[in-house]
Amino acid sequence: MIKDLQSKILELKKKTDVCILAHSYMSEEVCEVADFVGDSYALSLKAKTAPQSTILMCGVRFMAETVKMLSPQKRVILASPEAGCPMAEQFDKEVIQQVKKLYPDYAVVAYVNTTAQLKTVADVCVTSSSAVKICKAIPQKNILFIPDINLGKYVQSQVPEKNFKLLSGGCPTHAKIEEEDFFAVKKAHPDALFLVHPECREEVVKHADFVGSTSGIMDFAEKSTAKEFIIGTENSIVQHLQYKCHDKLFYPLSKDLVCHNMRLTTLPDVYNCLLGVSGEEIVMEEELRVKAVKCIERMIELGG
Repeated sequence: MIKDLQSKILELKKKTDVCILAHSYMSEEVCEVADFVGDSYALSLKAKTAPQSTILMCGVRFMAETVKMLSPQKRVILASPEAGCPMAEQFDKEVIQQVKKLYPDYAVVAYVNTTAQLKTVADVCVTSSSAVKICKAIPQKNILFIPDINLGKYVQSQVPEKNFKLLSGGCPTHAKIEEEDFFAVKKAHPDALFLVHPECREEVVKHADFVGSTSGIMDFAEKSTAKEFIIGTENSIVQHLQYKCHDKLFYPLSKDLVCHNMRLTTLPDVYNCLLGVSGEEIVMEEELRVKAVKCIERMIELGG
């Protein structure tokens, strides 16, 4: 039945001129019907160049907002209206404006996991795959990095020539993982390489054989000659890698590494969106869009 529904979706998206974008944390069956699958940075680039008149975002709200910022002339649909990002909602515009008054000579570098309102006070946006490169590239020596303290600490370690101010925000899914989780799974699989997302805590990341974005983790695992891997990010990546690399073994860092917001989007949701009976169209005031998109465009310019 999954195959039957996927066939209907593939036919419908052509008839309705819809481009389906799916974040890497989506389920395998959703990724299989997408026109493009990737991390936040890759999706932001694809959204700008996709020829279709409508974009269906299988991800969370800030991703759909980013698509709308870059492609205001297109209809942008969020497949699951309830799919948000707790990290993106941790700080609001007013709070960061007050922090900026305390550090007036600091450039505000905003992780893409932020609301459109918060992006209006950022100098540049970054993703986990582009943060180090962009922080090195901007001319400012002082950086206020928001909102993820764990990603901020990792970037700080890679860019020691600059001064960082970090706030106590972060991804609750990645941040709940403790060093003991790593020790337990490593004891069970001592020969496995540890691939981890920089949203995890510093004491977890320090044990990694590779640190990178979701796409970076998948690319490393696919190309590596190693045969066993511990995956330190959302458990959907374990599933995707199991499909892609039949001759390798993949183990989750923890059974609790699950983003419930990402899991909200199902294959029937995608189908119903194409029928026009589900999903939410992203509507954004032009004044807000113009202010917020500047840091996204700067990210694309510096991120390559």
